[in-house]
Amino acid sequence: MKANLLLVCGIVLAGGTAQAQVGVIQNNPLMQRDYSKVGSNEYGNLTDLTNGAPHLLTRSTRPGTLGSPYADNRWLSADIALANKLPLKPVLLKYDVLEHRLIMYRSAPENDSIELDDHEVAAFVLKEPASNLGPARQRLFRRFEESAVGSQRLDYVEVLHAGHYTLLKHYLKTIKKPSFDGMYSNGAAPDEIEDALEYFLKATDGPLTPVKLNAKSVQAAAPALAAALKTAISAQKPRTDANWAAVLDAADPVAAK
Repeated sequence: MKANLLLVCGIVLAGGTAQAQVGVIQNNPLMQRDYSKVGSNEYGNLTDLTNGAPHLLTRSTRPGTLGSPYADNRWLSADIALANKLPLKPVLLKYDVLEHRLIMYRSAPENDSIELDDHEVAAFVLKEPASNLGPARQRLFRRFEESAVGSQRLDYVEVLHAGHYTLLKHYLKTIKKPSFDGMYSNGAAPDEIEDALEYFLKATDGPLTPVKLNAKSVQAAAPALAAALKTAISAQKPRTDANWAAVLDAADPVAAK
């Protein structure tokens, strides 16, 4: 219990200053903190919040690597839910899919990024602001408890829709090694981080079914919704996963707000 309270103190105090920085901060590498110089009243006990992070974000990739390791490149305000249900203030967060970790931004005077010890994290909600691509929305990520692959059950999946059926988006990243030498100063072509997204549909009392985001696949995975899905797909002509979430909201309105 003491460790959990210290974790809460660290995140709450960090989150209070982080909110004001949305939209103006820059990407920074993870920094090693010299904890021997941290006073007893500074951010509570930071060792309960971080793993020390003695590495840069490129620890498993070469400099110049193409692509992004993150589910979303932006620093987004996030609400974190702990397994013990203790409340936390919002923090600025990124989900590093490649390294299976959560990265938090700390504003001035640190202006750095630290890796969260997320063993007690059950879920988090990224607050995406409105843009030319669509309205503001809240994106729920939780543990992939349904996965048949044991090593993936600690991954986070984005819940695109939750009703009688749940539509899940599982983020995967792989590193593609070059098969030829490019025209680079060191004579080596860059590695490239590639997306390998997976989508799943699960009925409340049914199996986890992999799907592709097209009419045939989704209707086959949710036969009880086939007619409603046909109508919603015809009306909305979905192209993105957010569009498909809206289709499921219309066809499976238990989740509609």
